[in-house]
Amino acid sequence: MSNTRVKKLVILSMLGSIAYVLMLLNFPFPGLPPFLKIDFSDIPALIAALIFGPLAGILVELIKNMLDFVMTGSPTGVPVGHLANLAAGILFILPTYYVYELLKKTKKGMTFGLITGTFVMAAFMSILNYYVILPAYTIFAGATAMSGAETRQMITTAILPFNIVKGILITVVFMLLFVRLQTWINKQSIYKKYKNA
Repeated sequence: MSNTRVKKLVILSMLGSIAYVLMLLNFPFPGLPPFLKIDFSDIPALIAALIFGPLAGILVELIKNMLDFVMTGSPTGVPVGHLANLAAGILFILPTYYVYELLKKTKKGMTFGLITGTFVMAAFMSILNYYVILPAYTIFAGATAMSGAETRQMITTAILPFNIVKGILITVVFMLLFVRLQTWINKQSIYKKYKNA
């Protein structure tokens, strides 16, 4: 294995570990159900995507969720919540990355990318929760199944607002970091340089 590939794997592992720690520092948001907790663990994954490309961002999302499942476990015994977190992270970072690239790596492009990522994540997570995630919790947690009306209410009053608030908070925090890191990130040619390494 080449030194460049080792270096890339070390950096991605480090970003995955940082993402895991940030995942542990979660908190509820006032007005939303306490089981929906916000964290900033998607930020290291987004940084990985910007430096190494979108697959690296997905890998960081995967690392943090695997670490959390192994170290913390899941109340259902299966990683339903972790898979939901993985899906949400991917749905956030990929649109952000591609819009930023499309708009020539500018601050404006990053702002539009983060906004796009927020709304893509919120919309698709609502759909996934309706058809997959909430039914899976019902099956694996042994909870009483919700009616279609109850599920829709849960999504419109909790899941959708949660993902929008989460995306907005990540956008604000990431932009505060990005104004300082943009030049450094844009100078990194590691992804282009190492993608064939």
